[in-house]
Amino acid sequence: MTTALLLTGLMVFAARVLDVSLGTMRTISIVQGRTLLAFLLGFVEISIWLGVISTVIAHVRDNPAIAVFYALGFATGNVVGIMIERRIAMGSIVIKIIARESACELAAHIRSMGFLVTEFEGKGITGTVTELYIVCPRRDFRPIMQQVRLIDPEVFFVTEPVGTLGSGRVPPVLAQAGWKNIIKRK
Repeated sequence: MTTALLLTGLMVFAARVLDVSLGTMRTISIVQGRTLLAFLLGFVEISIWLGVISTVIAHVRDNPAIAVFYALGFATGNVVGIMIERRIAMGSIVIKIIARESACELAAHIRSMGFLVTEFEGKGITGTVTELYIVCPRRDFRPIMQQVRLIDPEVFFVTEPVGTLGSGRVPPVLAQAGWKNIIKRK
């Protein structure tokens, strides 16, 4: 393998990692209704991709190894995109904690951390339980659960993404979906 081929391959790999990572972030932005961010990420993503694909097409016949660099960049970009998204943790979630004796202490502690908690009483298989609902930014999930586990290490919890927050309105991405709505706006 020549130095020129190796440098071209590494350039293709790095650019592909970048454009696929941006694609992951763009997809999440679309789902969350972040129109402007999705637009900007899409523009940069496809600009990089066009440069990469033109390089691959120009060199792949003479150097099939370029296709391997391209494929490795794509696969790595998926992983890197997921890691970036987890780090940024865009959006909000609902944490549903089901507890028994520790419910009051958990609710008070979570409130002292500055989060709103709603309590529901219910019946589980072995008796009365309290379900705590906490709506928070995704990035706050781990700190909340670390504190919760200090109080009750065996607490049961479930998380759900938040589609609508606060105003009761449908998120923009859902309100604008469908070809009929696109035609109606024209």
